[in-house]
Amino acid sequence: MIKSPVRLTAAVLTAGLIGVGGPVAYGALGNEAPSERAGAAYLETSLFFGTAMPGGGEPVSDEQFHAFVDEVVTPQFPAGLTVQDGYGQYRDGHGVIEREKSFELVLLYPVAEYDANDPKIEGIREEYKKRFAQESVARVDDRTAVDF
Repeated sequence: MIKSPVRLTAAVLTAGLIGVGGPVAYGALGNEAPSERAGAAYLETSLFFGTAMPGGGEPVSDEQFHAFVDEVVTPQFPAGLTVQDGYGQYRDGHGVIEREKSFELVLLYPVAEYDANDPKIEGIREEYKKRFAQESVARVDDRTAVDF
């Protein structure tokens, strides 16, 4: 019976110390938020491309994906991009959890170019879905600061 209150006290103290550490860690970064410290205002758009084919066909290969980037993405974003290999899972439209190799495409561009780039990005997503019979291509947009 004595061990239970001791464990509870230790847990409460540990949680309190963890809670105190967060503001201290952020405070070490300075008074301004990270996006205000350095660099120009940019948007970072990440697109997540699955490779599993509906009906169990052969997945999209590295060569097919890189050809897609060369033919569709690079002409729209010739200034640069990053492609990373990934592995993910999602629940498809039929409720089945799909696990698959994936690719993440990262685009950085000035905030002022959003209106011009948004339709290009949507075109990339639609072309991938059409070309490789995909249900979706996930998109995440984050505001960030970039200094090259």
